[in-house]
Amino acid sequence: MVSRRAIPWVGAVMMSCALAACVLPRSAENPVHTFLLTIDESAWRAGARAGQPEVHGVLVVGLPQAEAGFEQPRMAYLQRPYEVSYYATNVWVDAPARMLAPLLVRSLEATGLWRVVVSMPTVVRGDYRLDTSGLVLQQEFLQQPSRTRLHLRAQLLEMKDQRVLGVRSFEVLEPASSDDAYGGVQAANRAVTRVLEALNDWIASCLRAAGKEAC
Repeated sequence: MVSRRAIPWVGAVMMSCALAACVLPRSAENPVHTFLLTIDESAWRAGARAGQPEVHGVLVVGLPQAEAGFEQPRMAYLQRPYEVSYYATNVWVDAPARMLAPLLVRSLEATGLWRVVVSMPTVVRGDYRLDTSGLVLQQEFLQQPSRTRLHLRAQLLEMKDQRVLGVRSFEVLEPASSDDAYGGVQAANRAVTRVLEALNDWIASCLRAAGKEAC
């Protein structure tokens, strides 16, 4: 028989065990998975070796700006139109816009179009400036298989005359290899590679068209 004095102590032990049962198995069974946004740089290297483009001076690159709801590391997905949800135990290592910034710079450097590519913030004025905004990165379960959507809007500015050389939106829908977060991550990385390739091709066309109408 348990004495009255022992009851508070027994209760405390039972409460501790109950909390441990609720907390510890959850962390063991549902660990948080953290993912990187990256790209395949081999295609860019091959493209850079294919020709010797004209060098256009210094390019200043602004930090990509995300749409509302996509400025955080939480991984977004849609199960029905207009309703954004987030994975509970799957996250990016950083907000997609901040992960995209160094990838954008490396892709621009690989083109050989620029003497120097400089990221903001910087005191360098530069000859041209590239700003990107409207970043959306989400996995969509609106069809089978699911797809990852990447949307980005770009503006290229000539700094000397403060002239807009071109504005364009880029969007890719990349099928996921599996209908889960990891399949969405793989699709996101392929989508980033495709968008940056298209962005660099567009920039090259804008530079060729400089002096004419904006591209």
